[in-house]
Amino acid sequence: MTVDDTGPGADADRVDPQPADSGEDPLALRLEQLILGAERRYTPFQAARSAGVSMELASRFWRAMGFADIGQARALTEADVLALRRLAGLVEAGLLSEAMAVQVARSTGQTTARLAEWQIDSFLEGLTEPPEPGMTRTEVTYPIVELLLPELEEFLVYVWRRQLAASAGRVVQAADDEEMVDRRLAVGFADLVGFTRLTRRMEEEELGELVEAFETTAADLIAAHGGRLVKTLGDEVLYVADDAGTAAEIALRLIETMANDETMPKLRVGMAFGTVTTRMGDVFGTTVNLASRLTSIAPRDAVLVDSAFAEELIRTRDAPASEAEAAEEAAAAEKEGEEPPAYRFGLQPMWQRPVRGLGVVEPWLLTRRGGTA
Repeated sequence: MTVDDTGPGADADRVDPQPADSGEDPLALRLEQLILGAERRYTPFQAARSAGVSMELASRFWRAMGFADIGQARALTEADVLALRRLAGLVEAGLLSEAMAVQVARSTGQTTARLAEWQIDSFLEGLTEPPEPGMTRTEVTYPIVELLLPELEEFLVYVWRRQLAASAGRVVQAADDEEMVDRRLAVGFADLVGFTRLTRRMEEEELGELVEAFETTAADLIAAHGGRLVKTLGDEVLYVADDAGTAAEIALRLIETMANDETMPKLRVGMAFGTVTTRMGDVFGTTVNLASRLTSIAPRDAVLVDSAFAEELIRTRDAPASEAEAAEEAAAAEKEGEEPPAYRFGLQPMWQRPVRGLGVVEPWLLTRRGGTA
């Protein structure tokens, strides 16, 4: 929001609603007013002044939220002023630093932008197909949005509160303050094999359906088994779990589910366990990089883990240190008339190999023992 006229001659804070520009689509303006719940009243400078914040800070907030500079167009509403007031108020009250307030604006903007794009492209577009010959999509869009808007808004707030509660619960259970930012997590990447070749052979719509099916299946499995989906990258998903056993179960479920779907390409998974830095819902660090590298060298329909991940599974008794050790334990238990240890997973050491930027790593092949859980 670049502003040039910041002097005392600027328009009053409250102004009459902006009439529709002749070059703008009347339906687009009506939809905007319906969704925002208010008419255009302010230029960026007027909105900042009405909110009691500097133009510089207002511009930082708006750009962080993902909105383009609009010069001195009168395109902002009362809701825009209130949003600026709230963010600035949190800073003034000492609840957030200015930098943190900008991060809040950026993370919220990035997340909701993707959601809004999906809803328009995949959801709203399908619902507004003309129901009768001769009707245009334009004629049915407004009433559909009018009906859906309050329901979608309530659902969005509900899901956000649920996610916030779950995230807050994880934070307060952290062992110390450092663990709230730099935590030990299991990180997994699941990657569709040969996706680039598929993009050359498939039609765009068909390819889009495949990606959506993959992302949906992966997201459902990750959530159902206690992991957290961090992001999807078309042919790849990134997820984390608090413990190695949970991440291992998710990885094998993904492989098994995709292998049973003839329409899906082969899948490979790489996982690592260690310290992870979290920022704005994303994860960073050597552990994440290692998981990504392991994915790139994993065989199709297979899961590779790093040595720290293998050690964690052994420590928690989810996997034996070796099949020889498992056989010895089973024989000893049988001799004593006891049940042998019920290991969920098997680990097979692979050849050590150099990995660019990470040195020499020792991958382990993860398998399931004792059938599907």
